[in-house]
Amino acid sequence: MSHAQDERTALVASLRAAGPDAPTLCDGWLTRDLAAHLVIRERRPDAAPGIMVDRLAGYTEHVQNRTAARPWGELLDTIASGPPIWSPYRPVDRWVNLAEMFVHHEDILRGRADPDVRWTPRPLSPEVERALRPTTKLIGRKSLSGLPARITLRTRAGSTLLTVGDGPDVTVTGTVGELVLYVFGRSPVDVDITGDDDAVVAVAGADRGL
Repeated sequence: MSHAQDERTALVASLRAAGPDAPTLCDGWLTRDLAAHLVIRERRPDAAPGIMVDRLAGYTEHVQNRTAARPWGELLDTIASGPPIWSPYRPVDRWVNLAEMFVHHEDILRGRADPDVRWTPRPLSPEVERALRPTTKLIGRKSLSGLPARITLRTRAGSTLLTVGDGPDVTVTGTVGELVLYVFGRSPVDVDITGDDDAVVAVAGADRGL
C-alpha cells in the first residue's frame, strides 16, 4: 500500500469512530460534510470544479448536500474504496492524495480542539514526512506569499523547506506534518513562530491558507 492509501484507511477509521455529526476544522462542516466532499472530489467530475472555482460553488454545494444525506456507512465505504478506475485521481493517487487525506484526517482528529491551545501531533514516519514536503512547498508559496513578512518554513531538524514573501524575517518551525497543516490554514497546529516581534504578531493574526 502507498502512504496515501494508508492515510485514507486511517481517515476512514477516524470517521467511523467520530460518527456523522462530529465537528471538523473545516468551517461549517460536520464529518458527514467532509466525507461528502471527499466523495465528490474523486467521483463527481461535474461538481468537483466548484471546490476551487467560486462561480461554480453553488452547484457543488448542492451536490455535496445531497451526497452528505446518503447513509453514513455507504459514504465511508465509498471513500475507503479509493478513486474509481475512471477517476483522474486513480493513476496519481499516491502522489496527489497523501496530503489531501492527511489534512482532512487531522480536520477530524482536531475538530473538537481549542484553536488557542497547543496541539500534540501524532507521530509520522520519516517516509511520510518526506512525501509531504513537496506539498508543503507548493501550497506554502501560494498561501504565505501575501503575509506581512518574509516567511521561512523550517523543520525541527533544522531543514529549510521554503522562504517566501517580503518584509521582516519570520521563521515558522515545526514538523513537516504541522507545517503542511499551517500552510493550509489549519489551527491548532504545533509550530513556533519567531522573528521580529511586530511581524510575529501580524503573521500570527493573519489569514492563511487557500
